[in-house]
This record gives sequence, C-alpha cells and structure tokens, in this order.
Amino acid sequence: MSRLAQELAEKLAIDTVAASDRIGDEALPETIARSVGASSPTTEELFRTAVRTIIAERRARKLLEEKVAQAVPQIEK
Repeated sequence: MSRLAQELAEKLAIDTVAASDRIGDEALPETIARSVGASSPTTEELFRTAVRTIIAERRARKLLEEKVAQAVPQIEK
C-alpha cells in the first residue's frame, strides 16, 4: 500500500475523531468512511483501521489510568 495513502488516511482519521468529539456526532467516522470509500476502497480501509486504533487506544489508556489511580492510594498507605 502507498505510504501516502496511509499517511493521509491516518491524518483524516485523527481529524475526524476529534471533530466527532467536538460536535458530539459518533456517526461521523462512518459517514466519512463511506465518502472516502466511494473513491478509494483501499483508503477507506486504512481510514477505518486508523479510527479503530485511535478509539481502542483511548479506551485502553482510560483503563490504564483508572487502574493506576486505584493502585496508587494503596501503595502510599
């Protein structure tokens, strides 16, 4: 796959997820994915993968922060 396509898809995914958060539209990534896919199925898949990765990282980071916050008071006692 083209490095350019990957870079553009990742940048679009980052911007789309940020916009989705900002305007409160959880369906925005799907809308953008369909639009991208109309021109380039390969770029659509790269975009979808990037969106899933961003969302998964956020969830994992939140869980990590919760686990650390739970453990720190116990360690300090």
